[in-house]
Parts: sequence; structure tokens; C-alpha cells
Amino acid sequence: MQPIVQSRRIARPRLRRALALALCLLPLLAACGREPGPGPGPRAPAATPAPAPVVAPWALPAAPGAAQPDLVRAPDGRLLLSWLEPGETAGHRLQLAATVPGSGRWEPAITVAQGSDWFVNWADTPRIHALDDGSLWAHWLESTGPSRMDYGIALARSGDAGRTWERTAPVHPRSRGDHGFVTFWAQGRDRLGLAWLDSRQKATAAAAGGHEAHAGHHAGGAPMMLRAAVHAADGHQQAEWPLDGSTCDCCTTGSARTAQGVVVVYRGRDAGEIRDTRIVRLQEDGTWTAPREVHRDGWHFAGCPVNGPAVAADGRQVWVAWYTEADGQPELRAARSNDAGASFAAPVTLARGPRVLGRVALAAGGGQLLAAWLEESGRETQQLQLARYRPDLSAPVRTAVATLQARGRASGMPRLQWADGAAWLAWTEVEDGAPVLRGTVVR
Repeated sequence: MQPIVQSRRIARPRLRRALALALCLLPLLAACGREPGPGPGPRAPAATPAPAPVVAPWALPAAPGAAQPDLVRAPDGRLLLSWLEPGETAGHRLQLAATVPGSGRWEPAITVAQGSDWFVNWADTPRIHALDDGSLWAHWLESTGPSRMDYGIALARSGDAGRTWERTAPVHPRSRGDHGFVTFWAQGRDRLGLAWLDSRQKATAAAAGGHEAHAGHHAGGAPMMLRAAVHAADGHQQAEWPLDGSTCDCCTTGSARTAQGVVVVYRGRDAGEIRDTRIVRLQEDGTWTAPREVHRDGWHFAGCPVNGPAVAADGRQVWVAWYTEADGQPELRAARSNDAGASFAAPVTLARGPRVLGRVALAAGGGQLLAAWLEESGRETQQLQLARYRPDLSAPVRTAVATLQARGRASGMPRLQWADGAAWLAWTEVEDGAPVLRGTVVR
């Protein structure tokens, strides 16, 4: 029996070593035959950092003196740029240029309209749009009364690539007060949808009580309202709706198409002077949803910040970004919806601090969300910021794309589009005391 006892004593250390080796090999054996997972491990490859954005100048076709740009992407992929510039003898003219398909080069600019009785403002600017039928649409603002704030929307359509333009039926009744801050969208192949801020109930209140209709860009008086309409290919107005009876007086509006209809975003105004961002949606049955807040910031401000929201959409995903000072200092926030704007997750902060000016623009493309906005960078300069986010608003990559020699409102509203795998931006610069348009492309 002695050899058997001795062999057991010899086998136990070997068995322990064998078991230890097997335990060490188990993770490797389990990994055989499958793709490596994302979890950490000594042999996991290092994550590849996102490439740094490449910023390059983008020459724009506008002459010195141009300002108030708009930038949109046409259904065929071209980029359309519009701007205002001084007329040859007096007044202003609205210019339009399109890129050559697949490039950032420009076709010759065309004149959409010109006049000497236009209302020209750094924030309430002309807009343009292109539909699937090849038509081009544009609007500008014309004076309608003795006050500077008496102005209305002039809408025009071109069916021959911009060579000729025809005025459409009126968007709204001609009256005193202001009508503007327009946003456009495609309502089918050949119809144009638009929403705007409308002062007709201000005028009604003024007629009843004698108060000046145009003196209400602050607290008090009847509020502005949000209205929308659809114009057909022949220019006549097919439908018109009141959407919200109390809005901020002079904040920009925005719109985007979701998988369940067009959404419009704007800044609301309640009886307590809370100025938070709201959203409405045009449903498939032709009715609009009731206004709802994207988020209850609770920003009390007895005036108009002239700093409206922006929106982008992809299928059922909707992103809205806006400026607020609800917590006591300037802040840009953004929130995401996965149900076509019916509800939104809690917002995230895009930028915060006393240098933030806002005037945000959004674009979705390439599996990401892009946001552009302005910040002060010194007493005499501003910076145009561009940030890229994952769809869930995580992992921001932020780049200062330009330093502007501009102060206050002189830089206007920057414009942003996604096309051909890149972000395209246009804005108003100031050189030698005069405006000039500048552009950049970020890949």
C-alpha cells in the first residue's frame, strides 16, 4: 500500500497546478470562435480617437455689403444661399445662388426681388426653399404702415430655376403691426408650408383700446401669435391655421419633417412672462397638435430675447436646441425626442456662461447631430462654435471654426447645413465697418 500512498502525495501538487492553468485559460477558451467584445481586458485594442475636424474656407458669391444670409439644402443635394445687399441706386435686393451639384462651387447669382420699401432687420431675415418639383420659393419683408414696425411677408415662387419670379396670394391680411420670423417646409412635392409670427390680434386690441399695435415687443399688450399656411403650386393659399395664441414677439422659428409630420418650434409666452420653447406638429390627418413645451425651463423675462430655437429631425428622432437664462446665466440646451416630438428627454447643456450669445443652428447627418452658435471671445470679437454629437447628445467634439470681427447683433444669425459628408456654414462678418458674408466647410 505504501507506493499508492506515495503516488497520491506526488499527484496533489500537479493537480493543483493543472487546475490553476485551466482556470487561467477559461476566458481565452470562452472567447474562441466569437468576435471580441467591447469590454475591458489586457488584450483589448485601444479605442481609435475621433479624427480632428478639418476646417477649410468656403468662398461665397456675395459682394461686400451683403448680410442676412439663409442656407438650405435642395432636394437634389445642392446648397442654396440667399442674402440681402444694397440696391444699385436705393433700397435692397434679395440675391440667390446655388452650388454646382456635388461641389461647393457656385453658379451665377440671380436677383429674386428688389425694392425701396423693405423692412430689413438683423434677425427677421428672408428665407428660401426648394421643392421636389423644381420650384424655388422665397420671402422678404415689406413695410405696410407708418411705423417702422408695420411690416408684412411677401412670398414669391419661381418655376424656371429662378429666372422669373411671381408673387403668390397674400400670406396674411395687410394690416398694421409686424408679421415675420418665417420658417418654410415642403408640404408634398409641389406645395409650400410656412409658419410665422403674426400681430393681427395686437392690431385688434389696439383698435379696441387705442394702444399702439407696434409697441408690444416687450411685456404688456396683446401677445403675438403663431400661424401657419400652405400655398399651392399656383401660389394660392390652400389652408391657414392659428397654432398658438401667445408667443414671444421677435424670436426666430424653426421647422423640420419627421416620420409623422412636420414639427414647428418657437418661443412661447405665458401670462406670467415665462418664455420657454414650445413645439407643435402637423399630423397626417391635417390637424395640428396642441402646443407643448419642449422643457419647462421657467425662464421669466419681460421682453423678447430675439434668440429663438432650432430643430432637426431624422425619422422619429427630433432634436431641439434653445437659449435660456432660466438659471441666471446664458445657456444653450438641447433635448431629444424618439417619438416625433410628442415627448422629450431631459435636456443637456451645449454651452453655458456669460460669453454665450446663442443664435443656435442645427443639422442632422452622417449619424450625428451638429450644432453651431455664437460666443463672445473678447471686447471686439465673437467666435462661431461648431459641435458634433452622437444622436443621444453624448460625446461632443467642439471646434471654434471662425473668429468674427463683430460685436452684438452685427453678426446676425449663422446658418448651418449638412451635405456631401460635411458641415457647411455661412454667417455675417464685419470688415472696415461694413458687413460681408463668410463661409466655411468642416469635414
